[in-house]
Amino acid sequence: MRTATRISTLGATAALSLVLAACGGSDAGSMDHSSMSSSTTSSPSASATAAVDAAHNDQDVMFAQQMTVHHQSAIDMAKMATTKTSSQEVKTLAASIEAAQGPEIKTMTSWLSAWGAPATADSSMGGMDHSMDMPGMMTSEQMSQLDAATGAAFDKLFLQMMTTHHEGAIEMAKTEQAKGSNPQAIALAGDIETSQTAEVAQMRRMLAAMA
Repeated sequence: MRTATRISTLGATAALSLVLAACGGSDAGSMDHSSMSSSTTSSPSASATAAVDAAHNDQDVMFAQQMTVHHQSAIDMAKMATTKTSSQEVKTLAASIEAAQGPEIKTMTSWLSAWGAPATADSSMGGMDHSMDMPGMMTSEQMSQLDAATGAAFDKLFLQMMTTHHEGAIEMAKTEQAKGSNPQAIALAGDIETSQTAEVAQMRRMLAAMA
C-alpha cells in the first residue's frame, strides 16, 4: 500500500540518520540498504506510530476516528462477498478493498494512540447509527439487505452500495486535506481519495456491464 510504504520510508530515513550520527558518517557506503528497507516495511503500524507528527488539530483526530469506522464498514461489506458473490471480479475487488483498508485502520488507530485521543468520538459514535454521522455509510437495514442477497443480486447491490460508500470516504478525505494540519493524516487522505476514486470508476464500469 502506498501510504504504509511512505510512512515506513520516513521511519527508515530517521533510523539511517541516527546510525550516521553514531558512526560519524564514515561507514555509510558500506551499509546494507536492502536489508534496512525490508526490516522497516515489515511492520507498517509500528513505523506509523514512530513517524506520525505530534502536531495535529481536531480535524485530524476526527478524520482518523471516523475513517476508522468508515473503513471497518467497508471491510464488513467486503467480507460478505467471499461467500455471496457469483462474480470473480467482485470477489477480487472485495479482497483488494479489505487488504488496503485493514492496514489503514491500524495506522490511524496508532496515530490516535500517539496523540492521546480515543479510538472513537463518543459524541458521534456511541450507540448511534453511524450512517447519520459520516457520508456514504450504510444503515443497518441496508447492511441486512446486502447480507440477505446472493449471486447476481448481491453483486449489483454490493457495487451500488460500495460506490456510495467510497464516494463518502472521498468526501471525508477531501475535508481532511482542506482542514487538517497533520502531514501524515493529510497524505493518507490524499491516498484514499486517489485509490477510491479509481475503484469508483471500476465499479461503475462493472455495473454498466451488468445492465
